[in-house]
Amino acid sequence: MESLKVAVLDLYNNVPNEGMRCILQLIRNTSQKEKVELAYTVFDVRGKQEVPGLDYDIYISSGGPGSPLPSEEPWEEPYFALIDQLFAHNRTSEQKKYLFLICHSFQLVSRHLGIGTVSKRKSTSFGIFPMHKTVEGQQYPLFQQLPDPFFAVDSRDYQLIEPNWERIGKLDAKVLCLEKIRPHVKLERAIMAVRFTDEIFGTQFHPEADGEGMLRYFSQDEKKQQITENHGEAKYNEMVASLQDPQKIALTESVLIPEFLRHSMLICK
Repeated sequence: MESLKVAVLDLYNNVPNEGMRCILQLIRNTSQKEKVELAYTVFDVRGKQEVPGLDYDIYISSGGPGSPLPSEEPWEEPYFALIDQLFAHNRTSEQKKYLFLICHSFQLVSRHLGIGTVSKRKSTSFGIFPMHKTVEGQQYPLFQQLPDPFFAVDSRDYQLIEPNWERIGKLDAKVLCLEKIRPHVKLERAIMAVRFTDEIFGTQFHPEADGEGMLRYFSQDEKKQQITENHGEAKYNEMVASLQDPQKIALTESVLIPEFLRHSMLICK
């Protein structure tokens, strides 16, 4: 069996989460289905300041809690150094390296590259929401198997807005989708997915979330109470119904990261 090396960058800072379980399960499932060994290593970026070198083929950088705004945290410098090295490597090498950025990682890298404004939201976005493709998103291969709009888990206190089109053009990046349409809200819609380069892609939503696991997670008494207290019982019931709908997050989970891994495998092999 052919083998590729995957670096999973854990940015959860030791906070209990479902994201890492989902990411690792998608890697294992895709490896088994495609009959290509994806030998993965997890790096505790924020907890232990662990950052890989360039000796991996594919990188997946997770979501996480807290602020993506500039800080003095000791992990930030080596993390951004790795991001810069991946961009630089791909500009000069025929053997490309692939990177998928999720939520917190997406916000960090968007801020680092200056493609827009990363700021705190007026209120937390929490739920399963429609993601609307842009014209570029309609043509993007990873989105071809998803409807417009498609649905995904969105859980964040921050947002990427006010795209810097000059910087986006200089990078040859593409804005691929935007958050839900809110005609009654006079606020700019957040950018929810970006193709930074042919090899580097990110989403501000959580494409790794799986319905079955999330349903188990939200069914815990403590989690149910937390959601209903913070967001109301109607929001909780709406989320549970969406988690059981095979055309919502189950579809997104089955497409985006697996397609990213399959595409990366084809190029890296």
